[in-house]
Amino acid sequence: MKKWKVALAAVLAAGICAFALQAGAVAKGNGDAYIQNGIFIGDIDVSGMSMEEATAAVQGYVDGLRQVPITLNAVGGNQVTVTAGDMGIQWKNQNVLEEAFSLGKQGNIIRRYKELKDLEKNTHKYDLEFTFDQAALQTVLTEQCAQFDVEAEDASLRRENGQFIIEGGQTGEKVDVEASAAELEAFLTDGWNKAAAEVDLVVAVDEPRGSREDLEKVKDVLGTFTTSYSSSGADRSANVSNGCSLINGTTIYPGEEFSAYEKVSPFTEENGYHLAGSYLNGMVVESLGGGICQVSTTLYNAVLLSELEVTERHNHSMEVSYVQPSADAAIAESAGKDFRFVNNLEYPIYIEGHTEDKKITFTIYGVETRDPARSISFESEILSETKPSSESVIADGKQPIGYVKVQSVHVGRSAKLWKITKENGTEVSREEVNSSSYKMVPRTATVGTATSDPVAAQLIQAAIATNDIDYVKGVAAQLKAGDTTLGGTVVPSVPGIPGVDGTVLPDGTVVPTVPEAPVAPPAEGTGGGETAVPEVPAGGETVPPAQ
Repeated sequence: MKKWKVALAAVLAAGICAFALQAGAVAKGNGDAYIQNGIFIGDIDVSGMSMEEATAAVQGYVDGLRQVPITLNAVGGNQVTVTAGDMGIQWKNQNVLEEAFSLGKQGNIIRRYKELKDLEKNTHKYDLEFTFDQAALQTVLTEQCAQFDVEAEDASLRRENGQFIIEGGQTGEKVDVEASAAELEAFLTDGWNKAAAEVDLVVAVDEPRGSREDLEKVKDVLGTFTTSYSSSGADRSANVSNGCSLINGTTIYPGEEFSAYEKVSPFTEENGYHLAGSYLNGMVVESLGGGICQVSTTLYNAVLLSELEVTERHNHSMEVSYVQPSADAAIAESAGKDFRFVNNLEYPIYIEGHTEDKKITFTIYGVETRDPARSISFESEILSETKPSSESVIADGKQPIGYVKVQSVHVGRSAKLWKITKENGTEVSREEVNSSSYKMVPRTATVGTATSDPVAAQLIQAAIATNDIDYVKGVAAQLKAGDTTLGGTVVPSVPGIPGVDGTVLPDGTVVPTVPEAPVAPPAEGTGGGETAVPEVPAGGETVPPAQ
Protein backbone atom coordinates (compact mmCIF):
# COMPACT_ATOMS: atom_id res chain seq x y z
CA MET A 1 0.00 0.00 0.00
CA LYS A 2 2.74 2.36 0.87
CA LYS A 3 4.51 1.64 -2.42
CA TRP A 4 1.28 2.39 -4.29
CA LYS A 5 0.96 5.83 -2.69
CA VAL A 6 4.55 6.66 -3.47
CA ALA A 7 4.04 5.66 -7.10
CA LEU A 8 0.87 7.75 -7.39
CA ALA A 9 2.61 10.80 -5.97
CA ALA A 10 5.43 10.39 -8.46
CA VAL A 11 3.00 10.22 -11.36
CA LEU A 12 1.16 13.35 -10.21
CA ALA A 13 4.38 15.23 -9.75
CA ALA A 14 5.52 14.28 -13.21
CA GLY A 15 2.16 15.42 -14.68
CA ILE A 16 2.31 18.72 -12.93
CA CYS A 17 5.82 19.31 -14.11
CA ALA A 18 4.87 18.44 -17.66
CA PHE A 19 1.83 20.82 -17.55
CA ALA A 20 3.97 23.54 -16.08
CA LEU A 21 6.52 23.13 -18.81
CA GLN A 22 3.82 23.15 -21.49
CA ALA A 23 1.97 26.15 -19.95
CA GLY A 24 5.19 28.03 -19.62
CA ALA A 25 5.98 27.40 -23.25
CA VAL A 26 2.51 28.44 -24.35
CA ALA A 27 2.46 31.48 -22.08
CA LYS A 28 5.52 32.87 -23.78
CA GLY A 29 3.44 33.24 -26.95
CA ASN A 30 5.00 35.90 -29.21
CA GLY A 31 7.15 37.11 -26.38
CA ASP A 32 7.01 40.39 -24.47
CA ALA A 33 7.85 42.67 -27.44
CA TYR A 34 4.91 41.83 -29.68
CA ILE A 35 1.14 41.54 -29.55
CA GLN A 36 -0.14 37.98 -29.36
CA ASN A 37 -1.72 36.30 -32.37
CA GLY A 38 -5.46 36.55 -32.90
CA ILE A 39 -5.91 40.11 -31.58
CA PHE A 40 -7.82 42.77 -33.50
CA ILE A 41 -8.44 46.44 -32.84
CA GLY A 42 -11.59 47.22 -34.70
CA ASP A 43 -11.13 45.54 -38.09
CA ILE A 44 -7.35 45.77 -37.91
CA ASP A 45 -5.37 42.57 -37.25
CA VAL A 46 -2.51 43.62 -35.00
CA SER A 47 -1.20 40.07 -34.41
CA GLY A 48 2.57 39.92 -34.01
CA MET A 49 2.97 43.69 -34.16
CA SER A 50 5.07 45.79 -31.86
CA MET A 51 3.40 48.65 -30.03
CA GLU A 52 4.74 51.15 -32.57
CA GLU A 53 3.59 49.05 -35.53
CA ALA A 54 0.10 48.63 -34.09
CA THR A 55 -0.18 52.36 -33.35
CA ALA A 56 0.78 53.20 -36.93
CA ALA A 57 -1.64 50.64 -38.35
CA VAL A 58 -4.61 51.92 -36.37
CA GLN A 59 -3.76 55.57 -36.97
CA GLY A 60 -3.47 54.90 -40.68
CA TYR A 61 -6.93 53.35 -40.64
CA VAL A 62 -8.33 56.39 -38.81
CA ASP A 63 -6.63 58.73 -41.29
CA GLY A 64 -8.28 56.82 -44.10
CA LEU A 65 -11.68 57.31 -42.50
CA ARG A 66 -11.15 61.07 -42.65
CA GLN A 67 -11.69 60.88 -46.42
CA VAL A 68 -14.95 58.93 -46.27
CA PRO A 69 -17.82 61.06 -47.67
CA ILE A 70 -20.90 61.75 -45.57
CA THR A 71 -23.90 63.29 -47.35
CA LEU A 72 -26.17 65.51 -45.26
CA ASN A 73 -29.77 65.98 -46.39
CA ALA A 74 -30.77 69.61 -45.69
CA VAL A 75 -33.86 71.73 -46.40
CA GLY A 76 -35.74 71.20 -49.65
CA GLY A 77 -33.93 68.02 -50.67
CA ASN A 78 -30.63 69.85 -50.94
CA GLN A 79 -27.57 67.78 -50.13
CA VAL A 80 -24.21 68.74 -48.70
CA THR A 81 -21.38 66.23 -48.97
CA VAL A 82 -18.53 66.51 -46.51
CA THR A 83 -15.97 64.09 -45.11
CA ALA A 84 -15.56 62.58 -41.69
CA GLY A 85 -12.43 64.68 -41.45
CA ASP A 86 -14.47 67.85 -42.02
CA MET A 87 -16.40 66.91 -38.91
CA GLY A 88 -13.27 66.44 -36.83
CA ILE A 89 -13.12 62.64 -36.45
CA GLN A 90 -10.64 61.59 -33.76
CA TRP A 91 -9.50 58.23 -32.35
CA LYS A 92 -10.94 58.28 -28.85
CA ASN A 93 -9.79 55.13 -26.98
CA GLN A 94 -6.07 55.02 -27.72
CA ASN A 95 -5.54 53.19 -24.43
CA VAL A 96 -6.88 50.06 -26.20
CA LEU A 97 -3.36 49.55 -27.58
CA GLU A 98 -2.05 48.89 -24.08
CA GLU A 99 -4.86 46.43 -23.42
CA ALA A 100 -4.17 44.57 -26.67
CA PHE A 101 -0.43 44.51 -26.01
CA SER A 102 -0.92 43.19 -22.45
CA LEU A 103 -3.28 40.32 -23.32
CA GLY A 104 -1.64 37.01 -22.39
CA LYS A 105 1.26 38.72 -20.71
CA GLN A 106 -0.10 39.68 -17.29
CA GLY A 107 -1.16 37.72 -14.21
CA ASN A 108 -0.01 34.31 -13.05
CA ILE A 109 0.98 31.52 -15.38
CA ILE A 110 -2.44 29.89 -15.25
CA ARG A 111 -4.21 33.11 -16.31
CA ARG A 112 -1.76 33.74 -19.13
CA TYR A 113 -2.05 30.13 -20.28
CA LYS A 114 -5.84 30.37 -20.38
CA GLU A 115 -5.83 33.68 -22.32
CA LEU A 116 -3.44 32.30 -24.90
CA LYS A 117 -5.34 29.03 -25.31
CA ASP A 118 -8.50 31.06 -25.84
CA LEU A 119 -6.74 33.02 -28.57
CA GLU A 120 -5.89 29.75 -30.32
CA LYS A 121 -9.59 28.95 -30.54
CA ASN A 122 -11.11 32.43 -31.02
CA THR A 123 -9.78 35.85 -31.95
CA HIS A 124 -10.13 38.73 -29.49
CA LYS A 125 -11.48 42.02 -30.87
CA TYR A 126 -11.16 45.37 -29.14
CA ASP A 127 -13.65 48.07 -30.14
CA LEU A 128 -12.26 51.14 -31.90
CA GLU A 129 -14.06 54.25 -30.61
CA PHE A 130 -14.29 57.66 -32.26
CA THR A 131 -15.20 61.16 -31.23
CA PHE A 132 -16.12 64.19 -33.34
CA ASP A 133 -15.33 67.87 -32.86
CA GLN A 134 -18.52 69.68 -31.82
CA ALA A 135 -17.25 72.99 -33.17
CA ALA A 136 -16.53 71.37 -36.56
CA LEU A 137 -20.01 69.82 -36.65
CA GLN A 138 -21.56 73.20 -35.88
CA THR A 139 -19.48 74.87 -38.58
CA VAL A 140 -20.55 72.37 -41.23
CA LEU A 141 -24.20 72.77 -40.28
CA THR A 142 -24.24 76.55 -40.02
CA GLU A 143 -21.95 77.45 -42.92
CA GLN A 144 -22.80 74.76 -45.46
CA CYS A 145 -26.20 73.31 -44.63
CA ALA A 146 -28.03 76.38 -43.32
CA GLN A 147 -27.51 78.15 -46.66
CA PHE A 148 -30.49 76.20 -47.94
CA ASP A 149 -32.78 77.36 -45.13
CA VAL A 150 -35.96 79.02 -46.26
CA GLU A 151 -36.59 82.00 -44.01
CA ALA A 152 -40.07 82.69 -42.78
CA GLU A 153 -41.58 85.74 -44.40
CA ASP A 154 -43.13 88.03 -41.84
CA ALA A 155 -46.42 89.60 -42.69
CA SER A 156 -46.01 93.34 -43.20
CA LEU A 157 -48.07 96.45 -43.72
CA ARG A 158 -48.30 98.82 -46.64
CA ARG A 159 -50.23 102.07 -46.53
CA GLU A 160 -51.91 103.15 -49.73
CA ASN A 161 -54.46 105.92 -50.21
CA GLY A 162 -54.85 106.20 -46.46
CA GLN A 163 -55.61 102.50 -46.02
CA PHE A 164 -53.46 99.69 -44.62
CA ILE A 165 -52.86 96.60 -46.75
CA ILE A 166 -51.48 93.41 -45.18
CA GLU A 167 -48.85 91.66 -47.28
CA GLY A 168 -46.83 88.45 -47.11
CA GLY A 169 -46.70 86.03 -44.22
CA GLN A 170 -45.27 82.60 -44.97
CA THR A 171 -43.69 79.79 -42.95
CA GLY A 172 -40.14 78.71 -43.64
CA GLU A 173 -37.88 75.75 -42.93
CA LYS A 174 -34.45 75.70 -41.37
CA VAL A 175 -31.92 73.20 -40.11
CA ASP A 176 -32.14 72.80 -36.35
CA VAL A 177 -28.41 73.06 -35.76
CA GLU A 178 -28.35 71.80 -32.17
CA ALA A 179 -30.64 68.83 -32.81
CA SER A 180 -28.90 67.98 -36.09
CA ALA A 181 -25.47 68.05 -34.43
CA ALA A 182 -26.67 65.60 -31.77
CA GLU A 183 -28.30 63.36 -34.39
CA LEU A 184 -25.20 63.39 -36.56
CA GLU A 185 -22.85 62.59 -33.71
CA ALA A 186 -25.05 59.72 -32.53
CA PHE A 187 -25.05 58.19 -36.00
CA LEU A 188 -21.31 58.55 -36.51
CA THR A 189 -20.39 57.09 -33.13
CA ASP A 190 -22.97 54.26 -32.96
CA GLY A 191 -24.55 53.58 -36.34
CA TRP A 192 -21.87 54.27 -38.90
CA ASN A 193 -20.33 51.31 -40.73
CA LYS A 194 -17.31 53.38 -41.72
CA ALA A 195 -18.46 53.56 -45.33
CA ALA A 196 -20.00 56.41 -47.34
CA ALA A 197 -23.37 57.31 -45.84
CA GLU A 198 -26.33 59.71 -45.87
CA VAL A 199 -27.81 61.41 -42.82
CA ASP A 200 -31.12 63.26 -42.67
CA LEU A 201 -30.72 66.48 -40.72
CA VAL A 202 -33.37 67.71 -38.31
CA VAL A 203 -35.43 70.35 -40.12
CA ALA A 204 -37.68 72.67 -38.12
CA VAL A 205 -40.53 74.87 -39.26
CA ASP A 206 -39.67 78.58 -39.07
CA GLU A 207 -42.82 80.42 -38.10
CA PRO A 208 -43.31 84.01 -39.30
CA ARG A 209 -43.85 86.79 -36.81
CA GLY A 210 -47.20 88.45 -36.50
CA SER A 211 -50.69 87.50 -37.41
CA ARG A 212 -53.28 89.07 -39.64
CA GLU A 213 -55.39 89.63 -36.54
CA ASP A 214 -52.65 91.71 -34.87
CA LEU A 215 -51.80 93.68 -38.00
CA GLU A 216 -55.44 94.54 -38.62
CA LYS A 217 -55.44 96.41 -35.30
CA VAL A 218 -52.64 98.76 -36.38
CA LYS A 219 -54.46 101.97 -37.29
CA ASP A 220 -53.87 104.52 -34.48
CA VAL A 221 -51.37 107.38 -34.70
CA LEU A 222 -48.97 107.00 -31.79
CA GLY A 223 -46.70 109.91 -32.69
CA THR A 224 -45.97 112.22 -35.61
CA PHE A 225 -43.31 114.89 -36.13
CA THR A 226 -42.31 117.28 -38.92
CA THR A 227 -39.18 119.36 -39.59
CA SER A 228 -38.39 121.82 -42.38
CA TYR A 229 -35.40 121.93 -44.70
CA SER A 230 -36.58 124.95 -46.68
CA SER A 231 -33.10 126.56 -46.77
CA SER A 232 -31.37 123.41 -48.05
CA GLY A 233 -29.91 123.14 -51.53
CA ALA A 234 -30.92 120.57 -54.12
CA ASP A 235 -28.39 117.90 -53.12
CA ARG A 236 -29.14 118.04 -49.41
CA SER A 237 -32.86 118.08 -50.12
CA ALA A 238 -32.46 115.00 -52.29
CA ASN A 239 -30.62 113.21 -49.48
CA VAL A 240 -33.38 113.99 -46.98
CA SER A 241 -36.03 112.75 -49.39
CA ASN A 242 -34.04 109.60 -50.20
CA GLY A 243 -33.42 108.71 -46.55
CA CYS A 244 -37.08 109.23 -45.75
CA SER A 245 -38.17 106.91 -48.55
CA LEU A 246 -35.80 104.16 -47.34
CA ILE A 247 -37.48 104.16 -43.92
CA ASN A 248 -41.05 104.64 -45.12
CA GLY A 249 -43.17 101.49 -44.96
CA THR A 250 -41.24 99.72 -42.20
CA THR A 251 -43.15 97.29 -39.99
CA ILE A 252 -41.56 96.62 -36.59
CA TYR A 253 -42.71 93.74 -34.41
CA PRO A 254 -42.80 93.68 -30.59
CA GLY A 255 -39.30 93.29 -29.19
CA GLU A 256 -37.64 94.09 -32.52
CA GLU A 257 -34.91 96.75 -32.61
CA PHE A 258 -34.77 99.28 -35.43
CA SER A 259 -31.48 100.80 -36.63
CA ALA A 260 -31.72 104.01 -38.62
CA TYR A 261 -28.17 103.55 -39.91
CA GLU A 262 -28.83 100.03 -41.18
CA LYS A 263 -32.02 101.17 -42.87
CA VAL A 264 -30.57 104.15 -44.77
CA SER A 265 -27.04 102.92 -45.57
CA PRO A 266 -24.89 102.48 -47.60
CA PHE A 267 -24.15 106.12 -48.34
CA THR A 268 -23.39 105.73 -52.02
CA GLU A 269 -24.55 107.26 -55.26
CA GLU A 270 -26.02 103.88 -56.17
CA ASN A 271 -28.22 104.09 -53.08
CA GLY A 272 -29.50 107.50 -54.10
CA TYR A 273 -27.20 109.89 -52.20
CA HIS A 274 -25.52 113.15 -53.25
CA LEU A 275 -22.63 115.20 -51.89
CA ALA A 276 -23.76 117.69 -49.27
CA GLY A 277 -22.33 119.39 -46.18
CA SER A 278 -21.32 117.51 -43.05
CA TYR A 279 -19.52 118.49 -39.85
CA LEU A 280 -15.87 117.70 -39.14
CA ASN A 281 -14.15 119.17 -36.10
CA GLY A 282 -16.27 122.29 -36.26
CA MET A 283 -15.85 122.69 -40.02
CA VAL A 284 -17.95 121.90 -43.05
CA VAL A 285 -16.99 119.14 -45.48
CA GLU A 286 -18.79 117.59 -48.41
CA SER A 287 -19.86 113.97 -47.98
CA LEU A 288 -22.26 111.56 -49.61
CA GLY A 289 -25.46 111.56 -47.61
CA GLY A 290 -25.09 114.95 -45.95
CA GLY A 291 -28.49 115.78 -44.49
CA ILE A 292 -29.34 112.25 -43.39
CA CYS A 293 -29.29 113.37 -39.76
CA GLN A 294 -32.42 115.44 -40.31
CA VAL A 295 -34.10 112.18 -41.28
CA SER A 296 -32.98 110.38 -38.10
CA THR A 297 -33.78 113.44 -35.95
CA THR A 298 -37.32 113.74 -37.29
CA LEU A 299 -37.88 110.05 -36.68
CA TYR A 300 -36.39 110.37 -33.17
CA ASN A 301 -39.02 112.90 -32.18
CA ALA A 302 -41.83 110.76 -33.57
CA VAL A 303 -40.44 107.85 -31.55
CA LEU A 304 -40.37 109.96 -28.38
CA LEU A 305 -43.99 110.95 -28.87
CA SER A 306 -44.88 107.28 -29.43
CA GLU A 307 -43.08 106.41 -26.16
CA LEU A 308 -40.99 103.68 -27.73
CA GLU A 309 -37.76 102.56 -26.07
CA VAL A 310 -34.72 104.44 -27.40
CA THR A 311 -31.61 102.27 -27.14
CA GLU A 312 -29.04 104.52 -28.86
CA ARG A 313 -29.01 108.24 -29.60
CA HIS A 314 -26.23 110.81 -30.11
CA ASN A 315 -26.40 114.57 -30.38
CA HIS A 316 -24.65 116.49 -33.17
CA SER A 317 -21.22 117.94 -32.49
CA MET A 318 -22.70 121.39 -33.17
CA GLU A 319 -26.24 122.59 -32.59
CA VAL A 320 -28.76 122.23 -35.41
CA SER A 321 -31.50 124.67 -36.25
CA TYR A 322 -34.52 122.53 -37.07
CA VAL A 323 -35.20 121.14 -33.57
CA GLN A 324 -34.70 122.44 -30.07
CA PRO A 325 -31.40 121.60 -28.32
CA SER A 326 -31.13 117.98 -27.18
CA ALA A 327 -33.98 116.87 -29.48
CA ASP A 328 -31.62 115.81 -32.28
CA ALA A 329 -30.29 112.36 -33.20
CA ALA A 330 -27.14 112.25 -35.34
CA ILE A 331 -25.85 109.50 -37.58
CA ALA A 332 -22.14 109.36 -38.44
CA GLU A 333 -20.74 106.29 -40.15
CA SER A 334 -17.08 106.94 -39.31
CA ALA A 335 -17.87 107.84 -35.70
CA GLY A 336 -20.11 104.83 -35.18
CA LYS A 337 -23.16 106.94 -34.37
CA ASP A 338 -26.58 105.38 -34.87
CA PHE A 339 -30.14 105.97 -33.79
CA ARG A 340 -31.83 102.81 -32.51
CA PHE A 341 -35.06 102.03 -30.76
CA VAL A 342 -37.09 98.97 -29.75
CA ASN A 343 -40.79 98.36 -30.22
CA ASN A 344 -41.60 97.86 -26.55
CA LEU A 345 -45.35 97.63 -27.19
CA GLU A 346 -47.62 94.60 -27.43
CA TYR A 347 -48.47 95.09 -31.08
CA PRO A 348 -46.57 95.78 -34.31
CA ILE A 349 -45.94 99.37 -35.36
CA TYR A 350 -45.72 100.91 -38.81
CA ILE A 351 -43.53 103.87 -39.86
CA GLU A 352 -44.83 106.17 -42.54
CA GLY A 353 -42.49 108.85 -43.89
CA HIS A 354 -42.98 111.43 -46.60
CA THR A 355 -41.52 114.71 -47.83
CA GLU A 356 -43.46 117.62 -49.30
CA ASP A 357 -42.72 121.33 -49.76
CA LYS A 358 -39.27 120.79 -48.22
CA LYS A 359 -40.73 119.33 -45.07
CA ILE A 360 -40.16 115.81 -43.78
CA THR A 361 -42.74 114.02 -41.63
CA PHE A 362 -42.67 110.68 -39.86
CA THR A 363 -45.84 109.16 -38.42
CA ILE A 364 -45.82 106.00 -36.31
CA TYR A 365 -48.96 103.88 -36.32
CA GLY A 366 -49.87 101.19 -33.81
CA VAL A 367 -52.51 100.23 -31.31
CA GLU A 368 -53.22 103.07 -28.88
CA THR A 369 -53.52 101.77 -25.32
CA ARG A 370 -52.63 104.97 -23.44
CA ASP A 371 -55.17 106.79 -21.31
CA PRO A 372 -56.78 109.58 -23.37
CA ALA A 373 -56.68 111.82 -20.28
CA ARG A 374 -52.87 111.52 -20.28
CA SER A 375 -50.65 113.65 -22.51
CA ILE A 376 -46.90 114.05 -23.02
CA SER A 377 -44.69 116.84 -24.34
CA PHE A 378 -40.97 117.54 -24.51
CA GLU A 379 -39.11 120.62 -23.34
CA SER A 380 -35.52 121.67 -23.86
CA GLU A 381 -33.56 123.29 -21.03
CA ILE A 382 -30.38 125.26 -21.78
CA LEU A 383 -27.89 124.64 -18.97
CA SER A 384 -24.98 126.76 -20.21
CA GLU A 385 -24.01 128.83 -23.22
CA THR A 386 -20.63 129.81 -24.65
CA LYS A 387 -20.29 132.49 -27.34
CA PRO A 388 -17.13 132.95 -29.39
CA SER A 389 -15.10 136.08 -28.72
CA SER A 390 -13.46 136.32 -32.14
CA GLU A 391 -13.65 135.19 -35.74
CA SER A 392 -11.41 132.66 -37.49
CA VAL A 393 -9.86 133.00 -40.95
CA ILE A 394 -8.07 130.03 -42.53
CA ALA A 395 -5.86 130.24 -45.62
CA ASP A 396 -6.30 127.50 -48.22
CA GLY A 397 -3.52 127.33 -50.80
CA LYS A 398 -5.47 124.82 -52.88
CA GLN A 399 -8.17 127.37 -53.70
CA PRO A 400 -7.68 130.44 -55.92
CA ILE A 401 -7.77 134.00 -54.70
CA GLY A 402 -11.37 135.11 -54.67
CA TYR A 403 -12.63 131.89 -53.07
CA VAL A 404 -14.20 132.57 -49.68
CA LYS A 405 -16.33 130.06 -47.84
CA VAL A 406 -17.91 131.35 -44.64
CA GLN A 407 -19.43 129.23 -41.92
CA SER A 408 -21.73 131.02 -39.55
CA VAL A 409 -21.12 131.10 -35.84
CA HIS A 410 -22.24 128.20 -33.65
CA VAL A 411 -22.90 129.04 -30.03
CA GLY A 412 -21.71 126.36 -27.63
CA ARG A 413 -24.43 124.98 -25.42
CA SER A 414 -25.17 122.20 -22.98
CA ALA A 415 -28.79 121.19 -22.70
CA LYS A 416 -31.24 118.64 -21.36
CA LEU A 417 -34.47 117.32 -22.82
CA TRP A 418 -37.34 116.75 -20.42
CA LYS A 419 -40.43 114.60 -20.86
CA ILE A 420 -43.47 116.19 -19.24
CA THR A 421 -46.50 114.06 -18.48
CA LYS A 422 -49.89 115.53 -17.71
CA GLU A 423 -53.15 113.96 -16.59
CA ASN A 424 -56.29 115.94 -17.19
CA GLY A 425 -54.09 118.95 -17.94
CA THR A 426 -52.11 118.76 -14.68
CA GLU A 427 -48.42 117.95 -14.72
CA VAL A 428 -47.76 114.72 -12.84
CA SER A 429 -44.14 114.01 -13.77
CA ARG A 430 -41.06 115.50 -15.39
CA GLU A 431 -38.23 113.14 -16.31
CA GLU A 432 -34.93 113.68 -18.05
CA VAL A 433 -34.74 112.11 -21.51
CA ASN A 434 -31.15 112.97 -22.41
CA SER A 435 -28.40 115.54 -22.07
CA SER A 436 -26.31 117.03 -24.86
CA SER A 437 -23.22 119.15 -25.31
CA TYR A 438 -22.62 121.19 -28.46
CA LYS A 439 -19.32 122.74 -29.54
CA MET A 440 -18.77 126.48 -29.75
CA VAL A 441 -17.41 127.35 -33.19
CA PRO A 442 -16.63 130.96 -34.19
CA ARG A 443 -17.70 132.48 -37.45
CA THR A 444 -15.09 130.97 -39.77
CA ALA A 445 -13.90 131.76 -43.27
CA THR A 446 -11.74 129.58 -45.50
CA VAL A 447 -9.94 131.85 -47.97
CA GLY A 448 -8.21 130.87 -51.20
CA THR A 449 -4.62 132.13 -51.60
CA ALA A 450 -3.43 130.41 -54.79
CA THR A 451 -2.18 132.98 -57.36
CA SER A 452 0.79 133.66 -59.59
CA ASP A 453 0.61 137.41 -58.83
CA PRO A 454 3.00 138.20 -55.93
CA VAL A 455 1.28 141.52 -55.17
CA ALA A 456 -2.14 139.81 -54.93
CA ALA A 457 -0.58 137.10 -52.77
CA GLN A 458 0.80 139.71 -50.37
CA LEU A 459 -2.46 141.59 -50.23
CA ILE A 460 -4.61 138.53 -49.48
CA GLN A 461 -2.14 137.33 -46.82
CA ALA A 462 -2.24 140.73 -45.17
CA ALA A 463 -6.01 140.76 -45.25
CA ILE A 464 -6.15 137.28 -43.71
CA ALA A 465 -3.87 138.43 -40.91
CA THR A 466 -6.49 140.96 -39.80
CA ASN A 467 -8.79 138.06 -38.85
CA ASP A 468 -11.70 140.25 -40.02
CA ILE A 469 -13.95 138.11 -42.23
CA ASP A 470 -15.96 140.96 -43.73
CA TYR A 471 -12.78 142.84 -44.63
CA VAL A 472 -11.23 139.67 -46.12
CA LYS A 473 -14.35 139.10 -48.23
CA GLY A 474 -14.06 142.58 -49.68
CA VAL A 475 -10.36 142.24 -50.49
CA ALA A 476 -10.89 138.78 -52.02
CA ALA A 477 -13.70 140.01 -54.24
CA GLN A 478 -11.59 142.93 -55.55
CA LEU A 479 -8.54 140.76 -56.13
CA LYS A 480 -10.68 138.26 -58.00
CA ALA A 481 -11.77 141.13 -60.24
CA GLY A 482 -8.10 141.91 -60.93
CA ASP A 483 -7.93 145.08 -58.82
CA THR A 484 -4.62 144.93 -56.93
CA THR A 485 -5.00 148.60 -55.94
CA LEU A 486 -8.08 147.57 -53.98
CA GLY A 487 -9.82 150.70 -55.27
CA GLY A 488 -7.78 152.91 -52.95
CA THR A 489 -8.40 150.68 -49.92
CA VAL A 490 -5.51 150.70 -47.51
CA VAL A 491 -4.57 147.30 -46.18
CA PRO A 492 -4.23 147.68 -42.42
CA SER A 493 -0.83 147.32 -40.87
CA VAL A 494 -0.40 144.18 -38.73
CA PRO A 495 2.78 144.77 -36.76
CA GLY A 496 4.37 142.35 -34.35
CA ILE A 497 3.03 139.10 -35.84
CA PRO A 498 5.62 136.28 -35.64
CA GLY A 499 6.56 134.67 -38.94
CA VAL A 500 6.25 137.74 -41.19
CA ASP A 501 8.03 137.46 -44.49
CA GLY A 502 9.41 141.00 -44.31
CA THR A 503 7.60 142.39 -47.33
CA VAL A 504 6.57 146.01 -46.90
CA LEU A 505 3.74 147.43 -48.96
CA PRO A 506 3.80 151.09 -50.16
CA ASP A 507 1.72 152.20 -47.18
CA GLY A 508 4.14 150.61 -44.73
CA THR A 509 2.13 147.42 -44.06
CA VAL A 510 4.24 144.44 -43.05
CA VAL A 511 2.83 141.32 -44.74
CA PRO A 512 2.86 138.26 -42.43
CA THR A 513 3.28 134.69 -43.53
CA VAL A 514 0.01 132.94 -42.73
CA PRO A 515 0.08 129.15 -42.43
CA GLU A 516 -1.99 127.24 -44.97
CA ALA A 517 -5.09 125.32 -43.98
CA PRO A 518 -4.16 121.89 -42.63
CA VAL A 519 -5.17 118.79 -44.56
CA ALA A 520 -8.11 117.30 -42.69
CA PRO A 521 -8.63 113.59 -42.05
CA PRO A 522 -11.75 111.91 -43.47
CA ALA A 523 -14.87 113.60 -42.18
CA GLU A 524 -16.83 112.19 -39.32
CA GLY A 525 -19.81 112.79 -41.52
CA THR A 526 -18.41 110.99 -44.55
CA GLY A 527 -21.13 108.70 -45.74
CA GLY A 528 -24.12 110.12 -43.96
CA GLY A 529 -22.35 112.38 -41.52
CA GLU A 530 -23.69 115.15 -39.36
CA THR A 531 -25.37 117.67 -41.60
CA ALA A 532 -23.68 121.02 -42.09
CA VAL A 533 -23.85 124.20 -44.13
CA PRO A 534 -23.13 124.04 -47.87
CA GLU A 535 -20.24 125.70 -49.71
CA VAL A 536 -20.68 129.11 -51.35
CA PRO A 537 -18.57 130.99 -53.93
CA ALA A 538 -16.43 134.06 -53.45
CA GLY A 539 -17.78 136.69 -51.14
CA GLY A 540 -20.85 134.70 -50.17
CA GLU A 541 -21.81 133.52 -46.70
CA THR A 542 -23.88 130.59 -45.60
CA VAL A 543 -26.49 130.51 -42.92
CA PRO A 544 -27.04 127.12 -41.32
CA PRO A 545 -29.99 125.51 -43.08
CA ALA A 546 -32.30 122.98 -41.52
CA GLN A 547 -29.47 120.59 -40.84
